[in-house]
Amino acid sequence: MRLYAILILFLLPGLTACSHGPLVQRKLAAAAVYVPTDTQKSLSNRFAPVFLIPDSPQSYDKIGRPAARYDNVGNEKIYIDTDHPAIYFCEKKFKTDTGEYTNLIYRIHFPGIPASLFPFHLGAGKNVGLMVVVTMDSRQRPVLVTTVHTCGCYLAMVPTSFLAKEALPDGWNRESRWVYGEILPGMVDYESKSQPRLLISIRPEVHRVADIRIVESHTLGNMPRVSMPLVAMESLDEIPINGGFTSFFYEQGLLKGYVKDAVKYWETILLSPISLDFFVGTDKAFKDSNETGKPFYTSLKPWNRSRSDMWCFDRFLKFWGWKL
Repeated sequence: MRLYAILILFLLPGLTACSHGPLVQRKLAAAAVYVPTDTQKSLSNRFAPVFLIPDSPQSYDKIGRPAARYDNVGNEKIYIDTDHPAIYFCEKKFKTDTGEYTNLIYRIHFPGIPASLFPFHLGAGKNVGLMVVVTMDSRQRPVLVTTVHTCGCYLAMVPTSFLAKEALPDGWNRESRWVYGEILPGMVDYESKSQPRLLISIRPEVHRVADIRIVESHTLGNMPRVSMPLVAMESLDEIPINGGFTSFFYEQGLLKGYVKDAVKYWETILLSPISLDFFVGTDKAFKDSNETGKPFYTSLKPWNRSRSDMWCFDRFLKFWGWKL
């Protein structure tokens, strides 16, 4: 325990829970909004987020679709095809002491985060992703928006105007929240919009969530848009390759449950000593840890691994102080 404390004191001045330090709060120049398409006009489409992607010529800043191919010597290669973007979706119900809820879970992926020393990109690596979870109450009202990278890093939770004050964590600031260098709203208002749409602003290179807001759907027509289909999350286990299929995730061995080719070497070097997880920062499947062996934990402290696992959302909420 003493050695663990020394390691924390040594590393934390420059690092915080999968963070690369304070970000410069600069204005994002919009290039396009990525908008899910669903001809059925389902609940999943109605509350699906749209993503504001800043002006960047780099392919790593574009949303894509996980794809696979064989290289010249027959080795399988997983990559993100930015010519055919997609947003992946699943739905998961859960119960708490106060009622029944439904999580609408959305997942996107980028080709990667580029290596950089100035500024230092701790999460540099391939096939990185982001999840947005919209929690619906029994009246089909969105009460909570949760964003997190698909490694479990950079968790942000923002209540909506439908959530009762009594359900907020103690001392919650409804004006704004500081989240690992980003300043996000302390609450978002669905009720004042006639056709509300959840808009997530993405910071270039690191793909951090730079802003979360509710806008009128018709205002999105003022910006260039990229349409992307809403695809079942299960299809990540069946990516086409040369007439067959492969999974986006390793299916056996030490890396089972992790995204292929997504090991983050800087995070392994700098954060594995304090997290006691050699593959800390590596993107993973959002599934039951009994199946993958990899809990989707959101706290670096090893003793919080199960309690902070987002898959068990009721327990996860209690861990972070929510009273839904």
